[in-house]
Amino acid sequence: MQQQIPAPNTEQEIDLVELAQKVWKERKFIFKACAVGAIVGLVVAFSIPKEYVTKVKLSPEMDGAAKAGGSLGGLAAMAGISMGDVGGADALSVELYPDIVKSTPFLLDLIDVKVTTQDGVFSDSLYAYMQKEQKSAWWNSVIGAPMKVLGWGLSLFKEKEEGGSGPWLNAFILSPEQEVYVGALSQRIKVETNTKTGVITASVEMQDPLISATLVEIVLENLQQHITDYRTRKAKHDLLFTEKLLGEAKTGYFVSQKQYARYMDANKNVISASFRTEEERLRNVMDLTYGVYNQMAQQLESNKIKVQEQTPVYTVIEPARVPLRADSPKKPMILIGFVFMAGFLSVSKIFLNEIMEGKNKL
Repeated sequence: MQQQIPAPNTEQEIDLVELAQKVWKERKFIFKACAVGAIVGLVVAFSIPKEYVTKVKLSPEMDGAAKAGGSLGGLAAMAGISMGDVGGADALSVELYPDIVKSTPFLLDLIDVKVTTQDGVFSDSLYAYMQKEQKSAWWNSVIGAPMKVLGWGLSLFKEKEEGGSGPWLNAFILSPEQEVYVGALSQRIKVETNTKTGVITASVEMQDPLISATLVEIVLENLQQHITDYRTRKAKHDLLFTEKLLGEAKTGYFVSQKQYARYMDANKNVISASFRTEEERLRNVMDLTYGVYNQMAQQLESNKIKVQEQTPVYTVIEPARVPLRADSPKKPMILIGFVFMAGFLSVSKIFLNEIMEGKNKL
């Protein structure tokens, strides 16, 4: 009877103890790799410019419609449904505030804002600060060097464009530098809204703490002015129209009053039916114009009150403060990340070498 010989097992078994011993033997290599990773991490951490973040919180006044729909809106928010400004005629929802702040016209309004660094060395417009004082990591300059050289070469073959009366034209026509400014500033300004509580949180990230605190206050002021102008636009329009009608009614009343007075002075001693008829007609015209004038005066006061009612009031919950510490870069996290990556790659290399050696022995 022929004995069957078992087929050799082609699958290589991995001995964890042996791998651990291999790793321990190569500990010097791992420590060297971690040291290199630590050095690289330190270089990267100290090459990234510091960024300071200033946050401000405020709460706008809620009108009666918003208060009435508060409970329903809260239940909808818990269910993941946004009801916006249900129950009110205001089409400017709080959810649109972040889009308003990042819009090109809003950002262009900030170009002439005068800013001063904390050390007092730089004091100029925000646009000049973004163009001249913003720093970046050294590798960004290395990566962007070829594109700058290419752009410089192409500019030699282009005709110089005549500049306008100022550095800015309008939001419809922007130069490449202006596009870069708008894009960079848009990434540094953030506005978040809580649909349940109505709290607005605005934050600005800048490389100087004083500029960060200064700019966030200006952003909130401009946003409040934008919201106020929107909500009072209809009431102000009605107020201007009422003032125009009041002026016309006042002029008409004074004219009819003078006509009646002149007619009465010219016919003092006249007693006739035609005189009484004309006197009654002029008196009726005067009374009618006075009634219109009086009604327009009351309507004007009512519209003034309406403008005041439509003007929102904001309560600052957390005011702006100059940050004492930089928000980024997170140097300890960067250092730990690079050391961990170096250790992981070195251990992976040891494992791969062990696997390759096992395959070569087969």
